[in-house]
Amino acid sequence: LHPISMASMLLFSLSTGYLGFQYRRQRGIGGEITILKKTLPKVKAASIQEALKEEDLAPSQIAMLKQGLNVEQQIKELAEERKDLASKGLKDQHFSQGSLLALIGTAFAIEGPLNTYARAGKLFPGPHLYAGAALVILWAAAAACVPAMQKGSDTAR
Repeated sequence: LHPISMASMLLFSLSTGYLGFQYRRQRGIGGEITILKKTLPKVKAASIQEALKEEDLAPSQIAMLKQGLNVEQQIKELAEERKDLASKGLKDQHFSQGSLLALIGTAFAIEGPLNTYARAGKLFPGPHLYAGAALVILWAAAAACVPAMQKGSDTAR
């Protein structure tokens, strides 16, 4: 039972971490879009596509505008990716899974030594016991960082 529950906890931890990385990606896309927008060529027409239709353009201007079309396409793709990620509610899912992980993990970390003591009448301090205690400490530290993360602290993240 213990190996199965710990393997399940590992998979759940990986899932929670993946959600966190997806949410980080969602937050970071805005900066990428801003940088790309700064590289767009300035045009007097309503859009780059309309500027390309003008007949008195130099070959260098045409090349610059075509490159601008590629940048516009990248911006459009990033905006679509951000919209898709935002529709998944990643922040709330990550928070919920992280909270559940801390609860279940702490319960198992307490139950394990209690079970051992009940069966054997003593504890066996060693790497396994210390690893469980260390995981509980890490979960508590992560939970303590939540308010700072919600305020936008990259250090806490």
